[in-house]
Amino acid sequence: MSPRPGVPGPVVRPRRLRQSAAVRRLVAETRLHPAELVLPVFVKEGAREPVAIGAMPGVVQHSLESVVEVAREAVEAGIGGLMLFGVPEEKDATGTGADDPEGILNVAIEAVVDAVGDRTVVMADLCLDEFTDHGHCGVLDREGRVDNDATLERYAAMALAQARAGAPVLGLSGMMDGQVGHVREALDAAGFTDTIILAYSAKYTSGLYGPFREAVESSLEGDRNTYQQDPANATESVRELELDIAEGADIVMVKPATPHLDIIRAAAEMSPVPVAAYQISGEYAQIEAASANGWINRERAILESLLGIRRAGAQIILTYYALEAAALLRR
Repeated sequence: MSPRPGVPGPVVRPRRLRQSAAVRRLVAETRLHPAELVLPVFVKEGAREPVAIGAMPGVVQHSLESVVEVAREAVEAGIGGLMLFGVPEEKDATGTGADDPEGILNVAIEAVVDAVGDRTVVMADLCLDEFTDHGHCGVLDREGRVDNDATLERYAAMALAQARAGAPVLGLSGMMDGQVGHVREALDAAGFTDTIILAYSAKYTSGLYGPFREAVESSLEGDRNTYQQDPANATESVRELELDIAEGADIVMVKPATPHLDIIRAAAEMSPVPVAAYQISGEYAQIEAASANGWINRERAILESLLGIRRAGAQIILTYYALEAAALLRR
């Protein structure tokens, strides 16, 4: 901008509002709060102590005892909740361990809810991929393709098992057509009208899921391109969001987060329900690898990555950094 007549220098000085930490804090447009963060946790059947995950330094497969302890840590840290994933010892073609009341995930749900109650929000992953010997998110037909409608019946059974175990929030992550409406109907018919559905509405097929597959000991054969979304598409996500909301989703989610900030923004602009985003395992691993090599400032990168997701419009962020980020924010 041109200087004022007779006065050197620019007319406008935006740097005035950046001159101290106190001023920057005062005028910050976006803020992170621990209550907006959800910690994904893995519970391994038969584990006597936590088991390290090689591709995710600092993240472990929990035992039943340690997952209860981390739930208590979540309460103390004031984070929004936990998302539980089960890692069973045995798998089969239809994932029968998913709706077995004695299956690892349902047992873990009950243990965590018993320990912390509603002092934090306990969420359960509702998908078959951890429980099937082929690693797909649904059951297969005779040609080896994922059978959408047969899978819905398995999801309904899984939803009822998780609700009976005490999970207040079910995270429908399988990307089957009609999954939200089918599960909502099953829950309501069984009297679980207060159970919340968090729909993975825009879940993209991605090259960043590798560390997660190690974490859940995935048996995946092939890929998930026929049911997860194509990263080339954006309009498709809006359609998926609209369908899930119409079917009764209480919260919708975009996954992965950072590669799809534009989709998070689109969801935030159109959704009448809260929008979540999942900072996935590969996003975590990238930060850890770069910081381990001394290429980036780790703590700044953690908070900057989460702030960007929040600024894009996510009200809830699933992140493996939830506990650490809460501690950093308290500083």
